[in-house]
Amino acid sequence: MFSKVLIADDLGSINSGVLSKLKQLKINAIFPVQYCDDAYLHVKSAVRNEQPYELLITDLSFKVDHRAQHYPSGEDLIAVLRKEHPELKIIVYSVEDRIQKVRSLFQRFQIDAYICKGRKGLLELEKALTQVYANKSFVSPQVAAAFQNNGGLDINEYDLQLFKQLASGLSQEEISFQFKKKNIKPASLSSVEKRLNSLKIQFKANNATHLMAIVKDLGLV
Repeated sequence: MFSKVLIADDLGSINSGVLSKLKQLKINAIFPVQYCDDAYLHVKSAVRNEQPYELLITDLSFKVDHRAQHYPSGEDLIAVLRKEHPELKIIVYSVEDRIQKVRSLFQRFQIDAYICKGRKGLLELEKALTQVYANKSFVSPQVAAAFQNNGGLDINEYDLQLFKQLASGLSQEEISFQFKKKNIKPASLSSVEKRLNSLKIQFKANNATHLMAIVKDLGLV
């Protein structure tokens, strides 16, 4: 079993529950932090001291407060650590249950497990620890569809950005402006219109509002 684990979660009560579960499994070197920046510094320091962490358990959402953060979310933390320390095992423990978000984390960052916080969260954590230690993946049953195919849907990161902007109430002109500002390509108004029309056909949506209702039901946003 793992011997040195880092927990990143800004809720003390969650940290306490995870801490207790790890101690039950005879994991003694456990270090909880409440900021992603602190988690990053802990990992870097441990590597420098040649006593690296074997596992990170992190939430995705962290409340903003007076302290400015380089890595404000768990996803930001995962991205940098996966790039700099690919050997580190990562388990996400979050209330987020959107299928596309789970799928994206596995595809983009090769996380090792995804557990939904809830009544069975700590029980699933125990299963996940065993699986991940054996170099296997684990995902909570309620988001297991993340490992299934998209039912023939052709969805990519660009489309997810479109959905996100539409969900924010932006018009096609405003989406084009935001894409240009963020260097998301293609960003022209005609490109945005063309892709949205294609998506409406693919999802059999009558209009943009209907499209958003469908993709929300599918857990894509």
